[in-house]
Amino acid sequence: MKRKIFLIILVGLVWIVPTVKVSSQEIDRQGDITLNIPFVDLSIRSPQDNSEVALSLQLLLLLSVLTLAPSIIILMTSFLRIAIVFDFIKRALSLQQVPPNQVLMGIALFLTVFIMWPTFQEMYEDSFKPFAEGEIGIEEMYERGIGPLRIFMYRQMEGEPDSIRLFMRMRGLQKPENLAEVPTYVLIPAFILHELKVAFKIGILLFIPFIVIDMVVASTLMSMGMIMLPPIMISLPFKIILFVLVDGWGLITEQLVKSFG
Repeated sequence: MKRKIFLIILVGLVWIVPTVKVSSQEIDRQGDITLNIPFVDLSIRSPQDNSEVALSLQLLLLLSVLTLAPSIIILMTSFLRIAIVFDFIKRALSLQQVPPNQVLMGIALFLTVFIMWPTFQEMYEDSFKPFAEGEIGIEEMYERGIGPLRIFMYRQMEGEPDSIRLFMRMRGLQKPENLAEVPTYVLIPAFILHELKVAFKIGILLFIPFIVIDMVVASTLMSMGMIMLPPIMISLPFKIILFVLVDGWGLITEQLVKSFG
């Protein structure tokens, strides 16, 4: 039975999968090639000049940027700091499944849109809109589009340019006089490193009050002789009650937004 099913599937694949045939009669004087694919009328022609090749490369580069768009949103915006802080909150409260990671990432995403909206709007007005109307080219669109994003990243490191110095030194570049002299390939990793450092600082401050509660509960249980009872079972409700009473989500969200200036 299995052998018959295998033969039927094999015959079906042989019938369905199209074969591409290119004959010498199907290549015209201009170098066009017609592919004989069933139900598809497809022709390929050679580029006439370098401008067509450049256009194809630009389209390939644009598709690559669209593919990397999630990474750009995560690493070059406020998303990185917010996501790490929310994960610290969940660990400090000793929560395992609530709230789910998808919910926390969704909140972080919409907070990122809220914080980055002026930057995105400036990028649209100065870069994409003139390009869509045919007023500027793709190179000028990139220069105008990356400008507001560079300013946002630089403002976060304005008081602590140590990350920029680190990557400039590792690259062997001279000390820049202003922001314009800092290359984008240096500014991006410096911003990522700075955001990681800031997020971990905030996470440490969030852990302190909850660690105190864990220590008090553990000491109380040991003094009562209840060694076999896990302290986390007793401290978890107290930590949640404290977090709710002080409006933890509201305070953390407000301070996160203010931390981006």
